[in-house]
Order: sequence, then C-alpha cells, then structure tokens
Amino acid sequence: MKHGKKYTESTQLIEKAKQYDAAEAVEKVLETAKAKFDETIELHVRLGVDPKQADQQVRGVLVLPNGTGKSVKVLVLAKGAKADEAKAAGADFVGAEELVQKIQTENWFDYDVIITTPDMMGAVGRIGKLLGPKGLMPNPKSGTVTMDVAKAIKDTKAGKVEYRLDKTAIIHCPIGKKSFGKEKILENYEALIDAIVKAKPAAAKGQYVKSVSIASTMGPGVKVAAKV
Repeated sequence: MKHGKKYTESTQLIEKAKQYDAAEAVEKVLETAKAKFDETIELHVRLGVDPKQADQQVRGVLVLPNGTGKSVKVLVLAKGAKADEAKAAGADFVGAEELVQKIQTENWFDYDVIITTPDMMGAVGRIGKLLGPKGLMPNPKSGTVTMDVAKAIKDTKAGKVEYRLDKTAIIHCPIGKKSFGKEKILENYEALIDAIVKAKPAAAKGQYVKSVSIASTMGPGVKVAAKV
C-alpha cells in the first residue's frame, strides 16, 4: 500500500521498535495527525486469548470520561410510556413496528445506535439480518436492550463505547478526537485500558495483553508499553 507524503513524514517522527509510555505515545499520535479534518484517535489492543472459545471472549461497554467527540444519532424502538420517556431523554427517532417496517422496506439507516425495550425484540429480530452486518443489532450486554431507555440514551450521547474482540483477537476502539488534546485523550485511554484489563477472562492463560498501539485516522500507529 502506497502512502502519501504526510504519512511518510509522520513515520519518521516515530521509532518503529520503541514502546512509548502512554503520555508520550499520545503526544506522538497528535504530532503525526496531519489531516485537514479533526482525526479520530483509535486504540488497538492485541490480546492473548482465543476468540473462537466462548469462555475467552472479551466484551464490554464504557462511558469514556471525555466522550468520543462524535455526535450520535439514536433510534429508540419502544411503545407507550417508554416511547414518551425516550423522546424526553433526547432520542433522535422514536417509534415501534412502523420504524421496523421502514428499515425493512426502505433500507433506512440514518442513525448510529438502536436502543429497544425487551418487548420489541420480537419485531427487531425480523430485521436482524439487516442490522447485524452493520453492527446495529441491539444487545442486552451492550445496554441497548433495556427498560431504562433514558439512561441508555444519556450514556450513548455522553460517549459510550463498546469494546469487543475481533476474529484476530484485537480490540479496536475510538478514544477521542485530535481536538481533545493530550490530557483528555490520555484520560480516555487509561479508562479503556483499565476496563479491558479488568475484563480478562478466567480461562485466559499466559500473557493477556500482547500489544497496544494508538493511531489517528490517517496517521501511523504508535506502540505503547502494555499493561499486562
């Protein structure tokens, strides 16, 4: 893959083999984020677990101390009082079967997160094949199937992230925007790393955190000395 001039210049500011401490790594990432837009800063953590084993899954949710910097559009599928509660809590779209139908027939995806009450899951299940590949399927583990829709909306808007293993045993997760500056990104980084370390499965053997790196949208990765 051929990289542009800015990326090549950025790589020269980083020692490839070096593992930086977290604060220094964040500084390097901000220094090498040279795009003209407000780049997202992402954390990548490789874990010493087997993603194929059910007892070695690592997954959870966390409201980052400083949010993600992204404005999130929330769709709530609920009826009656819960629908009213969702509107009052600031949901962008609220409805029931008619919105499930809209997704099904119009391929409507003008939102980032779906929150639903448990009684709507039968209807939501009908569009699971549409939602699943887009990462939109509500799930009790991520707090998006709940009776407390107001809290779920508040957390989502405040910068809740879901971290989970991919097939190669790596967690990829945003920890803010370049415009946040060093302190806020570092605070988000520490909170997410601590959550991942605490989520270590009992069945995991050997070194748990294999490697950690952070990078901006368009910049090179910076290795961080891992918490084991």
